[in-house]
Amino acid sequence: MKNIFFKKENHIRINDILILLDKRKQKKNYKINDINELDNAKKNDISFFNSIKYLNSIEISKCDLIITNKKFVSKIPKKKTIIEVDNVLLAVAKVTSLFYPKALEDHFDNDVELIDIKKFKRLKIGKNILIGRNVKIGKNCSIGHNTIIEKNVVIGDNCHIGSNVIIKNSIIGFNTNILDGAVLGKKGFGFFPSKVNNIRYPHKGAVIVGNNVEIGCNNTIDRGSLSNTIIGDGTFLDNQVHIAHNVKIGKNCIITGQVGFAGSSSIGNRVLIGGQAGISGHLTVGDNVQIGGGSGVIKNIPSNSKVMGYPAKSIRNFLKDNKLND
Repeated sequence: MKNIFFKKENHIRINDILILLDKRKQKKNYKINDINELDNAKKNDISFFNSIKYLNSIEISKCDLIITNKKFVSKIPKKKTIIEVDNVLLAVAKVTSLFYPKALEDHFDNDVELIDIKKFKRLKIGKNILIGRNVKIGKNCSIGHNTIIEKNVVIGDNCHIGSNVIIKNSIIGFNTNILDGAVLGKKGFGFFPSKVNNIRYPHKGAVIVGNNVEIGCNNTIDRGSLSNTIIGDGTFLDNQVHIAHNVKIGKNCIITGQVGFAGSSSIGNRVLIGGQAGISGHLTVGDNVQIGGGSGVIKNIPSNSKVMGYPAKSIRNFLKDNKLND
């Protein structure tokens, strides 16, 4: 799918990447189409492999050009071309910025204007609403006071946007409610610590919100880095929920107040999470899982589980351990 929020440089060749990463140029200077995660990368793209968690993905990925380090070279199929580096994620950040030079930015949209009600059908509006270029808003929607919707955002029919909401780099389905103070589509908190200065990771992805979703007051939902951040159909988010970059939340989930999701965690369908729980990054939570309030999830949770505590464990073991400690 074409990226409608960040313009891609279309004339990147293999030697441009090799020079950027301080590698030797090669004779055949062929074109590289894009940078993507292994699951989404196509034959002429570049991707990366830096964790055994993605062993299945590297084996089936269509991508022929892979950034990795010495530790993982032996895990990559021989038919693929390898660029070996010391720091994989730092190299990926540099290459992503080469393709998407604006993806590091999170400036406000300077081209927004006061909404022209004539451009949108059956739209109920408050005061001081700012709209960017090429914004699409469906029928029978409403937008509250002081809300800003930046360029290229898409909003489906029958959606209700509260006051003081900021929406950028996002595509929203129909029958969805976004309550006061929510911020969707800002860049994620991705960076590399350094003795001199921290190095930011570019975020070229979007926020994709499904149909019949509710997003509570003061939620923050970061756009994806290489892939998109996704909220599935029918999912409800309580107030003050934070969803980091690349998080995938399934359908018909209930997420209560002050829950936080670290980057690239994947949540199944019909998951219930109690208040102030935390989900660590790059984890998978299955379908029909129940997570108790205040829990800390630091490993994968299989489907149909009920867990609680820190680290989160089965409800039975949690109650047993706490009874023994009384």
